[in-house]
Amino acid sequence: MAQTIVPFSISAPGFYGLNIQDSPVDMNPGFALVANNCVIDKSGRIAARNGWSKKHTTNANLSTSNVTCIGELIQNDGTSTILAAGGGYLFKHSGTTLTTLTYGGGGVAPTISANNWQFVQLNGIGIFFQRGYDPLIYDPAVSITTFRRLSEHATYSGTVPTANTALSAYGRIWCADTTTDKNTVKWSDIITPQIWTGGTSGTLNLLGIWPSGGDEIVGLAAHNGFLIIFGKKQTLIYSGAEIPGDMKLADTLQVGCIARDSIQNTGEDVIFLSNTGPRSLLRTIQEKSAPMRELSKNVRDNLQDNLGLETMDDIKSAYSATNAFYLLTLPTSDKTYCFDMRSILDNGAARTTTWDTITPKSYLFTSSRKLYIGKAGYIGEYTGYLDDTAEYRMKYYTTWIDFGNPIQKSILKKIIATLIGTDSQTLVFKYGFDFLESYQSQSATITSSGASSEYGIAEYNIAEYGGSALSNEMSVNAGGHGRVIQLGLEAQINSKQLSIQKIDIFTKNGRL
Repeated sequence: MAQTIVPFSISAPGFYGLNIQDSPVDMNPGFALVANNCVIDKSGRIAARNGWSKKHTTNANLSTSNVTCIGELIQNDGTSTILAAGGGYLFKHSGTTLTTLTYGGGGVAPTISANNWQFVQLNGIGIFFQRGYDPLIYDPAVSITTFRRLSEHATYSGTVPTANTALSAYGRIWCADTTTDKNTVKWSDIITPQIWTGGTSGTLNLLGIWPSGGDEIVGLAAHNGFLIIFGKKQTLIYSGAEIPGDMKLADTLQVGCIARDSIQNTGEDVIFLSNTGPRSLLRTIQEKSAPMRELSKNVRDNLQDNLGLETMDDIKSAYSATNAFYLLTLPTSDKTYCFDMRSILDNGAARTTTWDTITPKSYLFTSSRKLYIGKAGYIGEYTGYLDDTAEYRMKYYTTWIDFGNPIQKSILKKIIATLIGTDSQTLVFKYGFDFLESYQSQSATITSSGASSEYGIAEYNIAEYGGSALSNEMSVNAGGHGRVIQLGLEAQINSKQLSIQKIDIFTKNGRL
């Protein structure tokens, strides 16, 4: 008597994202062991990420230098202007043109040899801060083609710090971290980013306030009336920041931030990169007794290995409300971690996927809800399904599956993948056995007529499971056996959307 074909279905494959931290034995098949160049879409499916397209023609001054900072200035009349920095220059983007801003101050033009700017805006003025440099301003009320030093503003007074981190919040500019002072926060007068003495301007020195001894300021954030001061190892939270003279130390955390540009305000929370990985500030406040509950818990060791290769100043991040994800880019590792923020898993982790080959050098989520990225020679927009004009490879691999019987071998017969957006898309099916990363592979292509191509040997008398091919189904016949089986799906994304709705696996029971 012929053995019975046993079907096994994975609905919404990879719904829980990557888990490369736990043992692969008995892992929920909703996790993935590989999910590269993927996102988790609105329907909870593993899907190809978007690509990027150039927003402008070439600029001779920028040439092939990286765009390392992008900011949006919202003028008082609501006009939006995109500003950027890279290659020792400042730029303005409009339409399909990236225009170099020239120096319009009254002295000698600054020499810019570093490109670690942070952008803030207040009262219609865009300001670039970087350690050791005079803050530079773009003020369209004075000129739409030039920049100046903040100290060259007509009503400038006091001394603005040559700071590395800055924040626009509660009607003023806050800044910290100069070459010689890592412990003082200074703020401007209300609605006047050029006034740094008198009025309601002021300073806060943190020496003696850090609860666990000396630290240094890395970044600043604001949320719900609080001023959040991130040190490398500790975080201070001050209440009453709307009136700085009334600020009080409200809370301290024994965890800090290691990368300035990892800090993102989502509107409901603040996310930052700590020594153990990205954290939710509100979750950290609420769960002090559980210090290991970080967003990257399911990829922690791999992330730590990548962080060991990085220069902290080069790490960039973004939060996209449109896509509901937090992106953390590690350029040396050519790795972007994508943390889906729609829901948090039971262990406190975010559903996580990874990207490579795109590697933005900066980010901006605009008021028009677009995600801009800095690239070599260009500002790009996260859109479409090509990286500029290049294809990229999407990879998804299941956990190791024992089909409910870990001591009995399963003979693999057929794999059916139900996909979305696959017209003329070729998919490579890979399968391996018993934890050996040695895979067999076959490919199938859906043509524009919706017919599925099948490869391999006979049908194994299981036509009743496959049925007629649908426009979103692809299948292959397979062979091999093992106590555990892993499947992989890979596709070269060539301008078309691709997401995985369901995987059906057909096996026979083998010997014990």
